[in-house]
Formats: sequence, C-alpha cells, structure tokens
Amino acid sequence: MILLAPMEGLLDHMLRDALTRVGGIDRCVSEFIRITDMLMPDRVFTRIVPELLTGGMTAAGVPVRAQLLGSDPVCMAENAAKLAALRPEGIDLNFGCPAKCVNRHRGGAVLLDEPELIYAIVAAVRRAMPAGMPLSAKMRLGYMDDSKTLECAQAMVDAGAEELVIHARTKADGYKPPAYWDRIAAVRAQLAVPVVANGEIWTAADAANCQAQSACPDLMLGRGMVANPGLAWAIRAPEAAPLPWTQLLLVMRDFFKAVQHHVAHRHQAGRLKQWLNYLRRHYPEAGEAYLRLRTVNSPEDLHQQLFGALPDALLA
Repeated sequence: MILLAPMEGLLDHMLRDALTRVGGIDRCVSEFIRITDMLMPDRVFTRIVPELLTGGMTAAGVPVRAQLLGSDPVCMAENAAKLAALRPEGIDLNFGCPAKCVNRHRGGAVLLDEPELIYAIVAAVRRAMPAGMPLSAKMRLGYMDDSKTLECAQAMVDAGAEELVIHARTKADGYKPPAYWDRIAAVRAQLAVPVVANGEIWTAADAANCQAQSACPDLMLGRGMVANPGLAWAIRAPEAAPLPWTQLLLVMRDFFKAVQHHVAHRHQAGRLKQWLNYLRRHYPEAGEAYLRLRTVNSPEDLHQQLFGALPDALLA
C-alpha cells in the first residue's frame, strides 16, 4: 500500500487531485484541521477536505482520510463526531507536525512527550466515531529524542488506533537527512496493527531500502511524490518508463486551472512556481522553466508561457 502524505501549505486538495490522477496512490491523508476550543462548522472541514463533498474521494477515485490536530480530548472527540457525520474514508490524528507555531500551542509532535495525553485523545476520538470507521495516527520518532517512541505508539494502539504512520525522524531532526528507517522496525515488531513507514523516500531505491530497514511493506510518500509524480508507479513497477515531461505538463495545467479557481489572484503564480521548484529535483525541464519563469507574477502570463503550446487533450 502506498499513501500520499499530508503537507501543510503544499499538498492540499488541488495537488492531491493532480497526483492521484497520475496514479499509483492507494489513499491520501488531508492536511491537518486544527482543533482548539470550539466545534468546527462543516464548512471548515469541507474547505480543507472538499473531497467530503464527493464521497470522500478524489476525482480519480482515491479515498481521502481527514486529519485532525489538537490536544484537548473532549474537543477533539466532539469534532471527530461532527467530521464523521460527513463520511470521510476515515479519520487520522496528527502527532507529528514539527512546526514551532503548532508545537507552541500544544499540537503535533510536542505531544510525543505526553503518552498519557495521547492515549486520552485517541481513546476519546475512537469512542466518538462510528464503530466501522477507521482511525489512524501519524507520529514522529519523538519530540527532542526517541526515548518514548514505543510508549507513544503503544498508547495510540491501546486507545484504538488501527494503523500508524511513523515518520522516521524526531521533531528535533526536522527534515534533515537521513531518516532513521531502522528505528521503525523495533516499534513495528511490538505492535499488532499495520505500521506505515514515512520519511526521505525520493526514489524507488529509497523505497526498497526503507521497506527493508523498517520491515514495513507499506509506505507514505510526501516530498518525493511532489518532486516526481511518477514515484508511486516507479515503486510498484521499477521497469516501467518514467512519466514524460509532456504528460506531466498536462497534469500541471489542470492543477493550475484549479488553483486559478480556488486561490486568490495574487497567490496563484506562487503556487505553480512552488511545485515547479520541487520538480526541478527530477525533471531538467522543470529547472529550465523555473529559472525562466520565476520572476513572472501574472497568472495569465505564466499560464501562457508554460502551457500555451500544449494540445487540448488530457492525460489518458
């Protein structure tokens, strides 16, 4: 199984749609919905996870699990019940976000120092959800160190989480290489639920190494999939031809159409250039385009210069 990671500020519903159209992804997890001290209206859930309005799936038919982030068990449970009424594929809980602003307000990875609170949150959410709806959680190896990795993971499972995704770094490690895939294996060996490995998977070779070291057949892809939208297929079938740049341009064109529909005009060009910047890692054509277009701030000019010569046909 290959999952598409949540990435705040990047991998939103528009990019989920684009990447799942390319294929190879079995399930997505949304960006986190921040829960503080109030019951969120439905429009907050559907704004971050508009797939809730289309049967909980992307246009390509890939299910999306909605993710909640917070530290108050009662408020998290009340919001989980409201979210569950919108019938997502499942609910995921965020115990991995390393952002300082999130951690400062007692959310994300900082909770990995409090396994008792993690248990209370997961248990409360599980009780509030319909019995048949899946509950999963995403965590890092720890906050400042990995001394409580197993304790936190076990707390999640004991409280009712049916699947864990483990990002193989602590909050202190941030996103700096390497990812410590081997440290996931010891945790997986002690748990009775599926464990998904995540972190620093940029190539099919990385994926194979991660699977071997973590003992996890299932993977979650984040930045690697953004940089190479054909990565999931490359993992599944290493002998397959890579996604051609010309086909990727068609995917990007549809993505940019969605951006122009949903994003304020002044931010539209930045969204496309943000993705181009990631694509430079895998596609030389993206590097050339990024350097040529990085000072273009008009969405209309950017669209014309990058997509103007493309045929009308969509990606088959």
